[in-house]
Amino acid sequence: MKSRHHTEKGAITGSIVAIAVLVVLVLGFGGFSIWSYMQYLDQKENVDEKIETAKAQAVKENSEKLESDFEKREKEPNRQFNGPSDYGALTFEYPKTWSAYQATDISKGGGVTYEAYLNPVTIPPITRESKIALRITIEQKTYDKSVSTYDPLIKRGDLKSSVYNDGKHTGTKLVGNFDKDTFGTAVLLKMRDRTLTMRTDGDVFTADYEKLLKTLKFNE
Repeated sequence: MKSRHHTEKGAITGSIVAIAVLVVLVLGFGGFSIWSYMQYLDQKENVDEKIETAKAQAVKENSEKLESDFEKREKEPNRQFNGPSDYGALTFEYPKTWSAYQATDISKGGGVTYEAYLNPVTIPPITRESKIALRITIEQKTYDKSVSTYDPLIKRGDLKSSVYNDGKHTGTKLVGNFDKDTFGTAVLLKMRDRTLTMRTDGDVFTADYEKLLKTLKFNE
């Protein structure tokens, strides 16, 4: 009887251990399942967030491209600028969305500096601080003399000078600070006994500026 009782007790103890191990395994598996599920939710949230970010970026880039394409189409076809014949008969093509203003009254005769300004939509007040898409001057002085007026700024390092050559005209290209308020790019070209200067302020209009320079014509 004792042996049987001892055997039954051992069987019960073994069962308890087995049950305990099973409980631990179940709890462990359950904990692992919960952890795995939480990881899945976290990864899913990250993936969803990345997908939404990618979608937003794609929409933004597409909108910017459409806007850029629209602006380019709006500028076409170009208009032609025609300067006075007494000042070299200057012509070039510029975006039709720009306005042009010839500030010099040529009826006063020779000897004065010819000035004209072009800018998108409207021309702002003409001041040294104004940022204008294109400033045109035709000075009644020789090319060498006009270029030499920038020597102090070049020597000081405010302006960088290089040779300009578009295949039709050769001159001087200046890039940098023309004064403390104005960064820009200018091209100076010889126009008989005069000097033509085409300058853009800032770098916003650089692409349009370079494009219109390629259409530049005048009596040399």
